[in-house]
Amino acid sequence: MNFLSDNLKYLRQQSRLTQQDLADKLGLKRSHIGAYEEGRATPKIATLVQIALNFDLSLDQLIRNDLSKEKYANVPSIGGLKILPIVVNAENEELIPIVPVKASAGYLNGFADPEYIGQLPAFNMPVPELSPGKTYRVFQLKGDSMLPVQPGAYMFCQFVESLDDLRDGQTYVLITKDAGLVYKRVYRQGDSRFLLKSDNPEYEPYAVDAEDVLEIWKAEGVLSFNLPQPNHLEVSRLSDILSEMKEEIRQLRNR
Repeated sequence: MNFLSDNLKYLRQQSRLTQQDLADKLGLKRSHIGAYEEGRATPKIATLVQIALNFDLSLDQLIRNDLSKEKYANVPSIGGLKILPIVVNAENEELIPIVPVKASAGYLNGFADPEYIGQLPAFNMPVPELSPGKTYRVFQLKGDSMLPVQPGAYMFCQFVESLDDLRDGQTYVLITKDAGLVYKRVYRQGDSRFLLKSDNPEYEPYAVDAEDVLEIWKAEGVLSFNLPQPNHLEVSRLSDILSEMKEEIRQLRNR
C-alpha cells in the first residue's frame, strides 16, 4: 500500500505547516505539495528522500506506513520534528515500553524505529501518578552515579516534548549520541548546552551539547528490587553511643 499522499498531509498538519511553508522548506512550488497530497503527482526519488529526511523518517515509513493510524505522536525535539513511536493495546490504550539494561545500547539506534519499540516489553500501569494522555517509558538504570537510586532500578519517565518544560536540578533520562542512555540531574547552560550532575559525589559533572541529545525523559518514579540492607556497623555504633550517654547520665545523678 502507498500512503505517501496521506502521510505527507498528516505530517504537514501535525507540524503546523501550510503547504507554502513545506514547499519553502523543500525548495518546491506550493502547487507541487498540493498535487502530492491529493495523489495527482508522485515526487521524484530525490524529492522523496528530501521529504523523509525533513521529517526524520525512512522512505519505507513515509510510503508504506499509515502514520495517522499507527498511533505515532508527533512532537518537536531539539533537532526538529521527530516521530515518537508508541505502543497501544487492542483497546487503543497507550502502553509503557520497558528498556532493560541489555537493550539500552540498541535503544540508541532504534528509539525512532516503530518496529524496534514494538518489540520491547510493554505494560499498562493504572496508577494516578501517571497522567492519562502522556507518553511514558521505563528505563532500567546501571551504575551507581545516582545513589541512593540503586543499579538495576527501573525508572518511570515522562517524555519531554519541549525544552521549555525542562527544569534545572530535576532528574532526567537523556538519550545522547556519545554516552548513550544516562540518568542525571540536568541544568541548562544557555540554549545549546546542558550540565549533567550525579547525586553520587564521586562522579564529576560534565556538559553536553544540546544537538547531541536525542531524547529527554523526566523521571517520575522508581521501582527497585534491590532492597536496602541495615548497616550493622552503624547500628552497633548507635547502640554504643546510647550506652555511653546512659552511663554519663547515671554518673551525673550520683553526683
